Amino acid sequence: MLRRPLGKTGATVSAIGLGCMGMSEFYGPGNEQQSLETLATALDQGIDFLDTADMYGMGHNEELLGRFLAGRRERVVLATKFGIVRDPNAPTARGIDNSPQYIRRACDASLRRLRIDTIDLYYAHRRDPSIPIEDAIGAMAELVKAGKVRYLGLSEVAPDTLRRAHTVHPITAIQSEYSLWSREPERQMLATCRELGVTFVAYSPLGRAFLTGTVKNAEDLAAGDFRRANPRFQGAALQNNLRLVQGLSDFASKHGATSGQVALAWLLSKHSDVVPIPGTKRPRYVIENAAAAGIRLGREEIAALDELFDPSAVAGDRYTAAGMATIERA
Repeated sequence: MLRRPLGKTGATVSAIGLGCMGMSEFYGPGNEQQSLETLATALDQGIDFLDTADMYGMGHNEELLGRFLAGRRERVVLATKFGIVRDPNAPTARGIDNSPQYIRRACDASLRRLRIDTIDLYYAHRRDPSIPIEDAIGAMAELVKAGKVRYLGLSEVAPDTLRRAHTVHPITAIQSEYSLWSREPERQMLATCRELGVTFVAYSPLGRAFLTGTVKNAEDLAAGDFRRANPRFQGAALQNNLRLVQGLSDFASKHGATSGQVALAWLLSKHSDVVPIPGTKRPRYVIENAAAAGIRLGREEIAALDELFDPSAVAGDRYTAAGMATIERA
């Protein structure tokens, strides 16, 4: 497995990570034994960068990883997040809290669930506009001083927010959605990260599995799968986007690869400082994704995929209106 620098820390991570969210929620029912096997397979494949959050399964995902990490802690670079607040009595409701007192409580709770002493990379999952970013980062920096956190990150923020945060404490990573069909980071954020020496972590690099070609109809997804309400999986937008995925499939077949592998190879070949973290709960997909690190695309191939997935060709927002309201735009 290729390795990539983690910001300016001197640490490195596998060039492909593993998003663990779906093991607990959002993508249909989970299977804990299968999830543990998937995590073990990831390590066997050289994938050591694991990503979770306190809100995934309302703590379940961190608890699952806590069990897995027993006896393996030194082999893993672990990232988790705080900031999205959920109510067990209203599981679909969302709040955002970046207050210093909440950050301290959230960190301690994550450490307990993960059964570890130190979080490698701690992200603010979403920005709370009522709290100055300087105050939030100041509280996060105190966690570093206390030895509870090694490195700091932000998720789905604008370049200006990153710059302001970076003046308070070095930011190691930015995590935002980035894939063939979600290319907003190319506007400003990737350049800002390079200027500041910040690693860009791409979540949903497979377009929530849509880019793999395995999703043809939202109604075929399991009950409770959040993609059933995702605008890109609906009606005319779905039909438009399926045509793009067919083009990707044709491209991949000429290269003896799967569509998902080409989508990951596009990110890895286009950027030397981007780390995609595809999520899965099945060992076979971890193996397939890991193999993408061995695929190198040339400039002409990258340009062809860029043209196929020109942002103007993609239909639908990447979240519902409520979800989009929590994302900072450049």
